[in-house]
Amino acid sequence: MNELAKSGRSVGIVGVGAALPEKVLTNFDLEKMVDTSDEWIRTRTGIKERRIADEKTATSDLAVAAARQALERAGVKGEDVDLILVATVTPDMVFPSTANLVQAGIGAGRAAAMDLEAGCSGFIYALAVGSQFVASGVYETVLVIGAETLSKITDWTDRNTCVLFGDGAGAAVLRPVPPGKGVLSLHLGADGNGRDLLKMPAGGSRRPASLETVQEHLHFIQMNGTEVFKFAVRVMGEASVKALEMAGLGTADVDFLVPHQANLRIIDAAVKRLALSPDKVVVNLDRYGNMSAASIPVALEEAWSQGRIKDGDVVVMVAFGAGLTWAAAVLRWGT
Repeated sequence: MNELAKSGRSVGIVGVGAALPEKVLTNFDLEKMVDTSDEWIRTRTGIKERRIADEKTATSDLAVAAARQALERAGVKGEDVDLILVATVTPDMVFPSTANLVQAGIGAGRAAAMDLEAGCSGFIYALAVGSQFVASGVYETVLVIGAETLSKITDWTDRNTCVLFGDGAGAAVLRPVPPGKGVLSLHLGADGNGRDLLKMPAGGSRRPASLETVQEHLHFIQMNGTEVFKFAVRVMGEASVKALEMAGLGTADVDFLVPHQANLRIIDAAVKRLALSPDKVVVNLDRYGNMSAASIPVALEEAWSQGRIKDGDVVVMVAFGAGLTWAAAVLRWGT
């Protein structure tokens, strides 16, 4: 019996959706903004372009669009949703939660709603939380969304970070599925000692917004790229292996790896650790950049809509993020 099934019913993803802004920002566009080059960005990250939300588009707008698509594909109406979980580090505002805004936007009047913040690991964290509610029988239908507008908190004068991030949203509908299908295992982790390696310093209770914090660019992403890279290369492989062990599977059982899309070299390290062939790895980093909590659900939706992921496939999702956090999930696809 898999780890999640021990707690009750099997839980699976029965519908996926995604939403991306129309505007494309290429590396060549960035060459005109900061001291960088297309070659420098591509060789170090694997990114060629990313999507950027316009001034009128907030995180909840992308989340609602992704949610509607996921619900339609699952054959579920808004009023049938019991719980909405939105993983994001770029909420529309500090409160109310972005999930509440999504609830209103999709007509899910009877659903509970809350946000969850675990950095780029957020979608898998939210998947873990939502799965427990369905497995235990408390809820029948849970909507899990990873949504970000990182462009709103990116310092476009910092060439070390502004080349990395993009905007987007992905959504998944969780419901009971037959035994043997759905989520087989979940592995979550955190290390608060790495809290300063990737952060937005101001805007909270520690450093409330002030003229000083704005002038010092403290409301933007700050990252120690070297240390985050080292951490990610190690933890992505470790977390994947751990989740597979928990599911009673090995690397040879993996049909698809859907990794957090942060850096192609990090993804390659995880692929090497798992001894996977390139055709078993979902990569869209070159077109979308790092979308934080949105990267995995968007990649998952893309692989599904292209017909790559099929019924019965074993899918591993793995991420790392600010906090520091990490998370991995193993699913057997199908309903």
